[in-house]
Amino acid sequence: MRAYGVAYWALEAPRDWVVEWVLNYRGGAFIVYNTDEIKRKCILEGVTVEPLSQQGRDSILKQIESSNMELVTLEKAPKVAIYAPPNHEPWDDAVTLALEYSKIPYDKIWDPEVLSDEIQKYDWVHLHHEDFTGQYGKFYRSFRNAPWYRERVRLYQQSAKEAGFDTVAEHKRAVTVHIANYVSQGGFLFAMCSACDTIDIALSAEGIDIIEPEIDGTPMTAGAQDKLRYDNCLMFEDFTLYPDPMR
Repeated sequence: MRAYGVAYWALEAPRDWVVEWVLNYRGGAFIVYNTDEIKRKCILEGVTVEPLSQQGRDSILKQIESSNMELVTLEKAPKVAIYAPPNHEPWDDAVTLALEYSKIPYDKIWDPEVLSDEIQKYDWVHLHHEDFTGQYGKFYRSFRNAPWYRERVRLYQQSAKEAGFDTVAEHKRAVTVHIANYVSQGGFLFAMCSACDTIDIALSAEGIDIIEPEIDGTPMTAGAQDKLRYDNCLMFEDFTLYPDPMR
């Protein structure tokens, strides 16, 4: 995995080298300029490096044509951000762990940075295990009295209030609108866990309350299922809500 960090380093200024990413070749490899600097970097990071002649490169290209491989040319070191709450632990997110281990630089952002459109300065944004519906991951049934759950509720309610919203759901939905706008303008988004579907659920719930009062203290909109706006979604449509907090 450290090879990814070396490839990123090669793309960074002042080097700005072109890197070729050979997908599925020997488990994944990179072709970069043969310099003493890159050799030293690989040795320091414990990455295997081998000289490659033009003939050797041509041979790899032939293998790519006849196998489940692909050559991707990388020209820019992307500016990366991890969207996560301020109290999240790095060990709780595989992408954060991968970036840390490979030594690829990244910034941490959360709702204030998204709502202020600071998100737009990033090329690639990864969404942590976020529940954008305002239901706190639907852990109410099992963990509603757990200290970590109560702290999450407190933090999210405080953040919503500071941002000028009456509920966490309204706050999170506003965040998803800005994220969707980021994507529509060419931003790359990688989501995992509950972030994959809850972003679309939140986007579809425009102007309606889809949360039972046990969680947010306000009544759920009557007929909420039929009022969802799937045209707001990034990926999914025709999904069914399961608002019961005990399910």
